[in-house]
Amino acid sequence: QVRLTESGGGSVQAGGSMRLSCRASGYTRNIGWFRQAPGKGREGVAAIGMSDGSPFYSEAAKGRFTISRDNSNTAYLQMTRLKPADSAIYYCAAGYPERLLYSDGYDSWGQGTQVTVNS
Repeated sequence: QVRLTESGGGSVQAGGSMRLSCRASGYTRNIGWFRQAPGKGREGVAAIGMSDGSPFYSEAAKGRFTISRDNSNTAYLQMTRLKPADSAIYYCAAGYPERLLYSDGYDSWGQGTQVTVNS
C-alpha cells in the first residue's frame, strides 16, 4: 500500500476547468480517480497506468477529462467543460485492479476532495 495525498478541488462555474493532483508515497502500478455524489455510489472516472501512462476513461469523462502522470508518482486529472453533474467528492486510489474503473482491487485511497460546479 501507498499513502495518497490529493490536492485541487473547490468551486468553479459551469464550463470552467479544474485540476486535481494525487501524489503517491511510493510506486504503484495504477492510479484511478473516482467520484461520489450525495446519495449515489462511487463512480470510476479515469485511471492511468503509472509505468506506461495508458489512460482509461468513463463515458462521462471522455472528451472532457484528461488523466496524466509524472515521474514523481503523481497523477493528475484535468477536468474541462465542467457541468453541475460533475459535482462530487473526488477520490484517488492506487493498486493493482483487474478493472481499472472499478473500486475493487484498489488498496489505497486518498482522503477525497470536494468539487462543486455551480450553474
